[in-house]
Amino acid sequence: MSRSALAVSVAALMLATAPAFAQDGHTNHAAGHGQAADPHAGAHHGHQHADFDSDRMHVRVDGQGPDIILIPGLSSSPMVWQSTIDHLGGRYRTHAIHVQGFAGADAEANAEGPVAAPVAEEIARYIREKGLERPVVVGHSMGGTMGMMLAARHPDLVGKLMVVDMVPFMGAMFGAPGVTAEQVAPIADQIHTAMSSGPDEAYRAQADAAITGMINTESLRAGPLEDARNSDRQVSANAYRELIVTDLRPELAAITAPVEVLYVKFNDPRMTPEITDQIYQASYATLPSAELTRIDDSAHFIMFDQPERFFQELDGFLAD
Repeated sequence: MSRSALAVSVAALMLATAPAFAQDGHTNHAAGHGQAADPHAGAHHGHQHADFDSDRMHVRVDGQGPDIILIPGLSSSPMVWQSTIDHLGGRYRTHAIHVQGFAGADAEANAEGPVAAPVAEEIARYIREKGLERPVVVGHSMGGTMGMMLAARHPDLVGKLMVVDMVPFMGAMFGAPGVTAEQVAPIADQIHTAMSSGPDEAYRAQADAAITGMINTESLRAGPLEDARNSDRQVSANAYRELIVTDLRPELAAITAPVEVLYVKFNDPRMTPEITDQIYQASYATLPSAELTRIDDSAHFIMFDQPERFFQELDGFLAD
């Protein structure tokens, strides 16, 4: 398959599922629901919310020890990280981000305009104000985008960065090779309109279908489906448009922290593991020090579908 044909295939796949794909498979149990991200995760284990005044996010804190910031993706809550928090077992102090407007949280300042970039700046302020010493940052999908923004724009603040299933320029999937953020903007606008103003019933149906395809483990889908319905459509639409038109590739060279990227084969029979590898290698070419690791037999939620492998990679990354 030529690069041009590949780009068209990927764009067709993503556009066919928009606005469902725009949910990005990231919606997870809202903290207020009292539900867990997997059947083995228990209650909230005495977590607390950080004393941090922000109209963009709030932070759930668990455990004691070295600091790890956990950033969920589009429409997610901190509960996407519950099994990870349980696995860390109090050996680390985790700071799980809940973005306003996602998974039951009021939209507040995220009701208009970009979401990822301003939240990344708030995370930087959080690190400074709380005196965290170069914490490890782990971000899933849109959370990975925010992690890259944070590490590139504030390299002095991040000790290590793990990106879980995200490329630095999602817009590359919506056009021919070499497409720019400006060129893909009309497509982003079209998707934004469909997400924010389409019929509610169709929106929910498409989101349900997308989430089902992004979590292989059937028993773990109920919470994400619920939180998709509890996320602010406008905030999700705005954030997804921002993802499409944000190209972080020129900024990656500014990252000084060690970086590991975990990813899965694209969920399409035309996208072989080898093609997926090539896309990720090209996407991170401006950060040659990044370690790229494909996780097989998993959909987008690696921590759900392959928890043991995810924990193995995370533990090794933390120990290095």
